[in-house]
Amino acid sequence: MKPLRIGTRGSQLALWQANHIAELLTKLHGVETQLIRIRTAGDHLQSAPVAQINAAMSAGTGNKGIFIKELEEALLAETVDLAVHSMKDVPTETPRGLAFSAITRREDARDCLISRTGRTLSSLPAGARVGTSSLRRQAQIRHHRLDLDVIDLRGNVDTRLKKLDAGDFDAIVLAMAGVNRLGAANRITQVFKSDVMLPAVGQGALGIETRAADDETSRLVFALDDADTRACITAERALLHELQGGCQVPLGAWARLVNGELHMEAAVFSSDGRESIRRDLRGSLDDPSGAGNRLGRILIGAGADRILRLAGRTVGQS
Repeated sequence: MKPLRIGTRGSQLALWQANHIAELLTKLHGVETQLIRIRTAGDHLQSAPVAQINAAMSAGTGNKGIFIKELEEALLAETVDLAVHSMKDVPTETPRGLAFSAITRREDARDCLISRTGRTLSSLPAGARVGTSSLRRQAQIRHHRLDLDVIDLRGNVDTRLKKLDAGDFDAIVLAMAGVNRLGAANRITQVFKSDVMLPAVGQGALGIETRAADDETSRLVFALDDADTRACITAERALLHELQGGCQVPLGAWARLVNGELHMEAAVFSSDGRESIRRDLRGSLDDPSGAGNRLGRILIGAGADRILRLAGRTVGQS
């Protein structure tokens, strides 16, 4: 059998994730694997804010997946057999001919703060410089601390930590999953509770995308699927679809299982953090999409669509 060709971005974290999946496939099935590094639009365009790039791509192509589009093209061209993605980077629409054959067990979905002086978000001095590339995180930081200087910060985890250590920032906000995977958990100053910062849809979970017609690869990959994680991610992505949001909107959502029941909370924020709408819902594991759709409609009924439209307009004009 030929080695399974795994498409991946070339960042330190993406390579860790791809190697992790490769090791699991080898352990389970005894197959050989080969990593194929592919640069995406998000890797090429390191200077512009992610939300602004997404807005430009959406206006031109309807596709907001700046970190996965080239990987999906490689799958369709059959130059790779599977691709490993962070689910928080995946748009709600999957191209025809492709499918997510596995969503692996979720890492910690929460965000965390890493500060140079060991301070938490509430104890940072007024005017402190806080870096993050995520509009969702920026809005939630401003929601709690309008007196902080929230600055766009691009680059991989290692690059961001170096900029923090160099004194360019007083603190940065990152996904705990990435920090943990790269062995940097000792740097974490504060783990955010969901009432302070809700994570992105899909955050902490890895998705493995294959060609729908490639039954053999899909079968091998499906062995890595975690049913509970898939249910939670399905609910979150249904919410995102209901709100017609992309990967970069000021929307936080987190679905998790509590005593066999799906618990989900979500919130939308204005870009400046001054407005917010938050709701939660309990639903059945039998219909996670329905739970996500219902919570989306509840948020829309409370005015979430207006806030998101204004936030999207702000991004497009920035």
